[in-house]
Amino acid sequence: MEQICFELENVEVTYLDKQVIKTNRLAIHQFDRIGIVGKNGAGKSTLLKLLVGKIQPTSGVVNRHVDCGYFEQLEAPTATEADAALVGKLAVPKDSDQLSGGEQTRLKLAQLFTNYYEALLIDEPTTHLDQEGISFLLDELRYYYGALVLISHDRTVLDELVTTIWEIRDGEIYVYKGNYSEYKEQKQIEREQQQQAHEQFLKEKSRLEKAAQEKMKKAEKIAQAGSMSKKESKAKANRMFESKSKGTSQKSVHRAAKAIEQRMEQLQEVDAVQEERKIVFRQSKSVELHNKFPIMAERLTLQLKDKMLLNDTSFQLPLGKKIAITGANGSGKSTLLHHIAEQGKGLTISPKAKIGYFRQMSYQFSSDETVLEFVKSRSDYEEGFLRSVLHLMQFVGTDLRKNVTSLSGGEAIRLQLCQLFLGEYNILLLDEPTNFLDIQAIEALERFIAGYEGTIVFVSHDRRFIRKIADQELLILEKNLIEV
Repeated sequence: MEQICFELENVEVTYLDKQVIKTNRLAIHQFDRIGIVGKNGAGKSTLLKLLVGKIQPTSGVVNRHVDCGYFEQLEAPTATEADAALVGKLAVPKDSDQLSGGEQTRLKLAQLFTNYYEALLIDEPTTHLDQEGISFLLDELRYYYGALVLISHDRTVLDELVTTIWEIRDGEIYVYKGNYSEYKEQKQIEREQQQQAHEQFLKEKSRLEKAAQEKMKKAEKIAQAGSMSKKESKAKANRMFESKSKGTSQKSVHRAAKAIEQRMEQLQEVDAVQEERKIVFRQSKSVELHNKFPIMAERLTLQLKDKMLLNDTSFQLPLGKKIAITGANGSGKSTLLHHIAEQGKGLTISPKAKIGYFRQMSYQFSSDETVLEFVKSRSDYEEGFLRSVLHLMQFVGTDLRKNVTSLSGGEAIRLQLCQLFLGEYNILLLDEPTNFLDIQAIEALERFIAGYEGTIVFVSHDRRFIRKIADQELLILEKNLIEV
C-alpha cells in the first residue's frame, strides 16, 4: 500500500470572511501526480502553501509525513546551493545579481532538483521559461519518483506530467482522474449532462403547469355548473345532495391543482449551460489597413547594450495574420517587439498603423474609474458587447464596479488585454500575454485573437497557445529571423 505523504482533515481557510478552501478530507499518496487548476484567486497557491506549512488553516488539520521540495512562482532565488552540473545545463549566468526572469526561474529549478525529496510542490514553474527550459523541466519530472503536486497554466505540461486534476471552484476541491485533456473531456460531458437535465427540468415544469391550468379550468366549470339563479335554487332546494357533491368535487380539484403547484415548487431547478458565443472585434473603416505587409524590415540590425540580437535581417509581416515570434531566453524577442512599437530604425511601418502594445510588466491604473467605465471611455462598442468581453476575462457581477486603482496584478493584466482588443487599433503587439493568466483567461484570450480582424504579432513559449492561434511562426536563431 502506498504511503500517505499529506492529509487534509476538515480544513477550512477563510480570508476576510470569504471561504478560500474547504475540504473534509484529501490525501496525497506516494506516487500521486496531481495538477491543480482553477481561476486566478481560486486558492491554488494557497493550497500549496497549506501543504508546505507556509500558512496555517483557519480550522482543521494538515498532516505532513514527508519532507518536500517547494517551488514558489513569485519568490526570488535564495542563497541555497545548486548542483554545478544543473546550473551549467540550465545556462544560468554566474553573476546572480543581474538575472532576468527566465534565468531566475532556471536557478530556482536547479536548486529544487539538487536534492531528492519524497514530494515536490511546484507553483507555475514555466513562467518566463523558454522552450529549452520547459523541456528540461519535463525531462526532470517525467520520471520523478515521488509525489508531485503541480500548478501550471501550461496545458501541454499538465498533459505530460499529471494523472489527476484537482479543480478548485468556489472554495471546494473537485477531483478528476486523468491529465488536463481528459479533464476537459469530462467537463464537456458534465456540460452536456447539465444541459440535458435543464431541458428535462423545463419539460417537467411545463407539463405540471399545463396540468395545474387544466385542473383550475375544471374547478371553474364545476363552479359555473353549481351556480344557479335564485329561481333555480328554489326549484331544486330538495336536491341538497347534488349541490354538496358539486362542492366536494370542486374542492378536490382545487386540492389537486394545489398539489401540482407544490410539486412544481419542489422541482430542483437546473441552470442552462452558458453557450459560448463567437466574439468578433470588427474594425472601423477609419483604421482599416490596405498594405499587404504593414510591417517590413530591410537589413535590420538590432542591439541591446553591447549584445547583437539581430544582424542584417529582413522580413515582411502580412496583413491580418497572427504571427508568433519565438526563440530562446535572451534572443531578442521582446526587444524586437519594442522596436516595432517604437517604429524604430530599419523598419517600414504603414503610416496608418495604430499599434496597441502589451508589455511584460505589472499594470497599474491611476484614473478614478470603475472597470466598466474604463473600457467604455476607450471603446466605441455597445455596452452589451463590452460586458460580454469583460465577462470572458472573469469580470462578473460586482467586479464591473471595482475601481481600477484597486485591481490585483492579475486583474490589471486581464483588463489591459480587454482594453487593447476593444480599442481603436489595427496592429496588436503582445509580449508573453499568457504568463500570469490562468487557463480560463488563456482560453478567453485565444477566443479574442480568433475574433480579431487586425494583425497580431506576439511572443510566447506556450506551445499549445502558439499551435492554436498562430498563422505563422518566426524563430530568432543565430541573430536571424527565420520562418519555422
